[in-house]
Amino acid sequence: MIQAIHRYKARFFQALAHPVRIRILELLRDGPRSVGELQSLLTVEGSNVSQQLAVLRKEHIVENTKEGTTVIYQVVDPLVFQILDVSRQMFQHQLSQMISAMAEDPDRGDDKPVG
Repeated sequence: MIQAIHRYKARFFQALAHPVRIRILELLRDGPRSVGELQSLLTVEGSNVSQQLAVLRKEHIVENTKEGTTVIYQVVDPLVFQILDVSRQMFQHQLSQMISAMAEDPDRGDDKPVG
């Protein structure tokens, strides 16, 4: 059972491991959107959006419904937004630490030769 959970987590995080997929989820935070809406908001090729939605759908992160000829996507479990929020907080924390370290030692990170 533990191995199954680890495999699920790995597949889940792999599904999130693309900037367009993250952006799609951020756009779906406000509610369901059509494929056309997502394409225009993302300003990437339609085939790329469809590929990324397929990955998210395969891992049951998003689901789709049809309204006539329009395909609407929505997030299956809104807990995914908590994961995105925590990852943003972690990034901001790390960035803050890097800025503080650079302020304490301005030469840190320079590409000066040693010796």
